This record gives sequence, structure tokens and C-alpha cells, in this order.
Amino acid sequence: MTDLVSIARSFFAPGKGILAEDESIPSATAHLAKYGIPASVEMRRQYRDLFLGAEGIEQYISGAILFSETLLQKGNDKKLFPKSLVARGVVPGVKVDLGTEPIPSAAFGTGSTSPNELITQGLLDLPERLALYKKQGAVFTKWRAVFRIEGDELPTAAAIHENAKRLAGYAKDVQMEGLVPIIEPEVLLDGKHSRARSGAVIAEVLTILFSVLDEQSVDRASIILKTSMALSGSESAKKDTPEEVAEATISALLASVPRQIAGIVFLSGGQTPDQATENLAAITRRAKEVNAPWPLTFSYLRALEEEALSVWKGKEENVPAARAAFLARLAKVSAALN
Repeated sequence: MTDLVSIARSFFAPGKGILAEDESIPSATAHLAKYGIPASVEMRRQYRDLFLGAEGIEQYISGAILFSETLLQKGNDKKLFPKSLVARGVVPGVKVDLGTEPIPSAAFGTGSTSPNELITQGLLDLPERLALYKKQGAVFTKWRAVFRIEGDELPTAAAIHENAKRLAGYAKDVQMEGLVPIIEPEVLLDGKHSRARSGAVIAEVLTILFSVLDEQSVDRASIILKTSMALSGSESAKKDTPEEVAEATISALLASVPRQIAGIVFLSGGQTPDQATENLAAITRRAKEVNAPWPLTFSYLRALEEEALSVWKGKEENVPAARAAFLARLAKVSAALN
């Protein structure tokens, strides 16, 4: 029988985190377009290989979340990405949700919908897809839900509960298949909200989520929580210090997250590479000061990749310099955990 708890805890090896290399095809297309890179199956493969194939990532990365397409692609070493990662001691996982859609009116019990509130799709055929992904080399999975803050109106209780039910259903299916679930209830940075409001919403969402997980008898010990940091909204005038972010984030987590989970990983969620690194360092320090009960690390995508992509620009001759930039940022983020 698979020891899910040991696998989940293994992601928190000292100085290591999880690379979130799991953008969907539309997201990857839009991301690459920012750097003038045209989209195609081959260009996405090269994009994935730029990071997954970089020599030395195993010093800083314990796991890598892949998109389903990437499970079947090969790196420049002619090996399937999951096999190449395993050979270097990096655990491969896969994003299993199928994106978001507006919450249907039935969830509200009214005839209206909120265009700013979203529900995550993908439960219908999830058991079948999980069995397939496991055969293709995945050891863990991720499901993302999103929550938008808008004054005191959003997120609504209906949106929180509906997403919590789907996250719990996902986690239960994943554990039954012998895989580790990462649950990602992301509180979005977009908006004019305060850091205090962000922290309050994170605590509310997580309190409800863990209650629903318990109702569905999901095993806490093999769950990894991927969470936002408590930050002032991107449209507010406030620039939070790392110490302010750390205080608000750890307070929200202590108020809402049970000690029994395997650990917590942070998403970078719209922060610059430097902000994501500095805030992680402050959160790590604060967690130690208050003797927080869970191990912490990162699960970043853009905060790790932006500098490298600005160098690469889709050109083969730029790969060595781009990988050097990527490894330099990985080293900085790793150091933030000490």
C-alpha cells in the first residue's frame, strides 16, 4: 500500500520546494506571448524543457506539478518528463482540475449568477483520469479553486462552500487512487482590498474547507495545502512590507489550518520574483518565532520563471543564459527557507 503521508512529507526536505510547471494550454499561450514567443505544441515542449531539463534543479526542487500534456512529452534528453524527473530525485505530479467557470445560479438558490465568482470543473470523470495519470507517472495531484475579494460582498458563502465541496471531493478521489492531493484555494491578489481583509478571507475559506474535508473523511495527514499569502490588493495603494505580510499570513493560517496536515506551500500569485522571495523569507522567520506546527515551502511558477523567460525569448541560443537565471532565482528562494 502506498504510504501517502511519507510522500507528502517528502516535499518539505530542507531548502526544497515544488515547481508549479502546470499552466494549461491557454495560460501557457498567453504567458509566452508576453515575451513574443509563438505558441505551438513544440514550443510548449521547449518551454517545459527549459525548466524541467535544467541541470541541478534537484538541489532546490522536491516535486514538479505538470500539465497533463507534459506527462506525455519528452525533454531534449529523449526521456519522458516524469521519468527524467524521477531519475533526478524529483517527484512528478499533475494538475487535474479542468479550469473555472461562473458559478451556476442553482448554487445561490436564486435566478442570478455572479460574474466575478468562479467554480472549478473536473470532478465528473476524475477517477478515470487519475488512474490514467498514475500510469503515466504522476505521484501527486493539484486542484485549484479561486476566490475574488470585492469589499465585504465577495467571496460569498455560496462560492466558498461550493468550491470547498469540490476540493474535498477531489481530495477524497485522489487518496482513494493512491495519490497525494495538493488543495489550492487561491485568494486572488486582484482588487482594492486591505491586507487585513485578505487575511480574514484566507482564514474564512480555510476554516470552511477543512470542515468540509472532515465531513468527507479526507485524511488530513497526507494533504498539502497550497495557499495565498495575505497581501493588500494589487489595485490598492498599499505596499506591504515582508514583515507585515508574514504577520498577517501566519495569523490567518494559525486560526484556520489543523496541525495534522503534511505541510503548507505558498503560491506567488502575481508577486514579482523579489517580492515572492522576500515575503517567503519573512514568513519562514515568523513561523519559527511562533513555533508554527507545519513545515512550509514554496510552490511557485512565474516568480521562478519570469527572469529566465525574459532572457530566453524562445531562442535556442539563449537557453544556457536563461537556465542560469532560473537557477539563480531558485537558489534565492531556497535560501529564503532557512
